[in-house]
Amino acid sequence: GVSTQPIWRKLWDDVMKTRPPNSESITCWRKKFLETFFSNVLHGVLDVSSDWRLNDRHFSPLLHSSPHVSQLTLCNMLQGAVELTAEHNHRVLENLAGSLRILKFQHLLSCDQPVRRSLVLLLHRLIHHGSVSQVSMCSWPVPDTVLLVLILSMSAGFWRSGNALCYRGSPCGLCREDKAQSQESAQEGAERGCKAEREGSSGDNQKGSPEKAEARMNCVLSGPRSPPLRNPACEVTSSEVPCDHTSIQGGSSPPSSSEPLSCHPVTRKTRRRLKPAVGRKRRCLRRSRGHYADPEDLYDFVFTVAREDNSGLLGKTRNTEGENTENWTSSSSGSPCTGHAGCKKRGGPAGIFSLKAARRFRSVSTLELFSIPLTGETCRALSNLLSSWVSLENLVLSYNGLHANISCILSGLRALSRHPECRFRELRVSDMFSHMPCMELVRCVLSALPQLHTLSVSFDLKNHLDGSRPEENPSCSEAEIPESCLEVLEIRFPREPLHTAFLLPVLKASKSLQQLSLDSATLPCPQELTLLLEVLKECTPNLKKLSFHDVNLAEHQKEVLLLLQDPGLQEITFSFCRLFESSTAEFLSEIINTVKRNSSLKSLKLPGNRLGNHRLVALADIFSEDSSSSLCQLDVSSNCIKPDGLLEFTKKLESHIQQRGGQIPFTHLRLFQNWLDQDAETAQEALRRLKALCSVVNDSWDSSQAFADYISVM
Repeated sequence: GVSTQPIWRKLWDDVMKTRPPNSESITCWRKKFLETFFSNVLHGVLDVSSDWRLNDRHFSPLLHSSPHVSQLTLCNMLQGAVELTAEHNHRVLENLAGSLRILKFQHLLSCDQPVRRSLVLLLHRLIHHGSVSQVSMCSWPVPDTVLLVLILSMSAGFWRSGNALCYRGSPCGLCREDKAQSQESAQEGAERGCKAEREGSSGDNQKGSPEKAEARMNCVLSGPRSPPLRNPACEVTSSEVPCDHTSIQGGSSPPSSSEPLSCHPVTRKTRRRLKPAVGRKRRCLRRSRGHYADPEDLYDFVFTVAREDNSGLLGKTRNTEGENTENWTSSSSGSPCTGHAGCKKRGGPAGIFSLKAARRFRSVSTLELFSIPLTGETCRALSNLLSSWVSLENLVLSYNGLHANISCILSGLRALSRHPECRFRELRVSDMFSHMPCMELVRCVLSALPQLHTLSVSFDLKNHLDGSRPEENPSCSEAEIPESCLEVLEIRFPREPLHTAFLLPVLKASKSLQQLSLDSATLPCPQELTLLLEVLKECTPNLKKLSFHDVNLAEHQKEVLLLLQDPGLQEITFSFCRLFESSTAEFLSEIINTVKRNSSLKSLKLPGNRLGNHRLVALADIFSEDSSSSLCQLDVSSNCIKPDGLLEFTKKLESHIQQRGGQIPFTHLRLFQNWLDQDAETAQEALRRLKALCSVVNDSWDSSQAFADYISVM
């Protein structure tokens, strides 16, 4: 029962010799230390020989700490992937396969083929035969298209057939085990079918029942059938499985949802000859006993195998003799992905990846792409993967320069949503420029994905260079929104007017909405906010959390008080809303009295509203003896609060608690970015006394950086 947290905290200081970031939020120092220790040793940041406790030839730092690693980041030239797939780290990789949940790639650079081969082995073990459920990539200004699509495709559970996934010349042992089990299961199924057919044939008439006919068919077609994989993520695949979101062109029909794709190769013949890639020597991809002729073809597959058929991940057009021109489709209806100019464009490299030649493995449930420019062809590749990525639950696309290519991504998600086993629930899209008005994009998304639970759309600026909507794209504002499962809606407007009339259809279709966040919107007229409140009351009976950020509410005091009176809301946020810019002392008193009478409000967040000392002290009256408030959390960050004001607030709060017999619901106070460094001694006393009353979260912020705010609040 004795906590070891102080010991791990001291170990951090002794071994890491750095101050941990966000140390206030660390809940388990043991986990934090061991994960950071593993990463630093792997990337050569920490010299083990520098500490006498670690400098032991019988001690393997990677092996010792690997069972405790749930998150791993690979950087730059992927040196960590090479190290982890080295023969002497075999046990380390096995430990990671069981413990790792989040795999991140950061600041990647182009790398040579041996490094890529190591990456393939690593992804295959950690994702396809491991426990990784989230893949995140960030800060890749000039991405290597082939490497990017490789990571995406393997995260989606796809890789080529044959024995490409091998370790020092030997095929993957786990794949061999799966294959043996599948063959054994298939044989048992065939024998059961034959037995059932024999037992039923004695009393059958000539026609027979459909069930017996199926048993006879199983007996006749006793070849091995692909059983479901042990991992549920592999147990289903779309009847619209790629390519082109509808069917696999040039090959057999894809299996139905009742016949999952396994991770075992299916032999397919092709009549097309391989054509050499332009500007490079043609390599033979002739197969012999299941092996590729050249061992270097492990990764060369990414360049050339897709030429065998029409189903490469990156679009291409053919007009050779005897072949039809190939069009990429974007929905299960088979319509081309031509909603925007970015989707219509075709061409590029000659097929990055062939889903037709690929095998299906376990896939991740969360994909995050931060600050990685996505070209039109990369978006088409991602769209094609998304169309059958049935295990995917969360997708985050942040600052990818999508522009018109957002429609291509939506087409893949639309195809995915039509799959009966679709688990997709959360979509977050943020970018510098908006290709279309925010509300129009929200309507597009909800029309395509009614099963979404969380939708976040965020843009910094309007796209002035491309302000007009492409003519070939019908306006999403005219699309009817089906009833949705939406629970969380977050919209960050690029300084666009908030027109309630455009938001109304979304709210009407979202009866389950529990949380709404509106950021950086402008109110075109004083009546707009009043209309919004009426719509929220009418259309969203389950709304619990409402947030306004950077919305000027200085002239909307009446509406602010109405929101604070709402008995259905449990959390209200007015962040940087200039609440007290032109207000009187009476307005603050009305806010306090309204909150005192509201027993349903649990959290009130008022960051960035220039409360100052005197308004903070007044807020302590929310917890006076005559109050019926149930307020638990109060956020007064970035409010020009000084140490003497905080101390006075603390004393007043102590007085109210004493009057109420020591019982108040207040438990959390947030104080980020206030001027507490101006008098360290007074601030420490105030914080010490506050922490005896509630949980306080603050930071060591340099208030000298806030000189402009100081001048404006004088």
